[in-house]
Amino acid sequence: MQFGIMMRGQFPAGDNVADRFEEMLEQTRRAERLGYHSITKGAHYSAHPLQDLQQVPFLARIAAEAPSLRLNTGVLLLPLHKPLDVAEQLGTLDIMTNGKLIFGCGVGYRDIEFEAFGTSKKDRGRRFEENLAAVKRLWTEDTVTMKGSHFNLVDAGCSAKPVQKPHPPIWIGGSADAVIRRAARLGSCWYIGPNDRLDAVADQVDTYKRALDEAGKPFPDEFPFRREVFVAKTREEAYRVAKEPIMTKYRAYHAWGLGRSRPGEPDELGQPFEDLLEDRFFIGSPDDVAEQIIKFNKRVGMNHVVMSMHWPGLEVARSMEAMQMLAEEVFPRVRQGL
Repeated sequence: MQFGIMMRGQFPAGDNVADRFEEMLEQTRRAERLGYHSITKGAHYSAHPLQDLQQVPFLARIAAEAPSLRLNTGVLLLPLHKPLDVAEQLGTLDIMTNGKLIFGCGVGYRDIEFEAFGTSKKDRGRRFEENLAAVKRLWTEDTVTMKGSHFNLVDAGCSAKPVQKPHPPIWIGGSADAVIRRAARLGSCWYIGPNDRLDAVADQVDTYKRALDEAGKPFPDEFPFRREVFVAKTREEAYRVAKEPIMTKYRAYHAWGLGRSRPGEPDELGQPFEDLLEDRFFIGSPDDVAEQIIKFNKRVGMNHVVMSMHWPGLEVARSMEAMQMLAEEVFPRVRQGL
């Protein structure tokens, strides 16, 4: 079982982000000292009402603070970009970290982002697959000639080929059935998101296994899984500290359309905190959180937990306290329980 930390880099309007960034550097150094395995940075543009740090420069900077940790672009919104730029930016990151990049990618769901980059939600699946095919070729071939719907490569070569061969692992994130099947066909693994309950995730894993069988591929050795995680001495303290910061995040994301993007399915993310908790988040005492992780592992088999433990409005110092308690009290319980 591997344990990673999600460093969202989002803060309320009016907060001093330069000060918060210095705290995040210390958080990164602590993750290194405590034996975490990876650091993930998500990606959004125009994140109002939140402030947000951008993914690639953030990961490039923190790589210097945590040389042993893998770095995950989880997820890069691939349909918004051009493949040559993605291949060279991420190839550079893999070189700078001596082969520790994870290429986490997804299709996105926000109209404001698609419109700002000159595309639309209806084209996201096609653009994703075109871009991913082109990036793989750019990473593995000397030159590439390939015409896509929004790019034209003519004897183009990637000037910064990654250290990992044939390329960094590709984690494809998302929860729609079409995305899960795409992850089986095109990715190194499917990257489970943070928002679905355990029963829904179990059904999605069944879909993934069927799609792997259809593609003639084995179940991956690495099966990553992202969750909202917070631990304190008691369950009551964990709920009290995490509740409002988590709800600040989910109110913003719900307003952006998260949880309402799958036609015919219930909108679950506009609920009160107490309802969101059930079989979805890992929050509570060390015993609570260890039991929740073990429960999910035994049901769906994930073995790399990417943990979000900081949300807008929560002091970074409290996140670091939770990181320490997780490493010292929760992870040993999980390993013993498995």
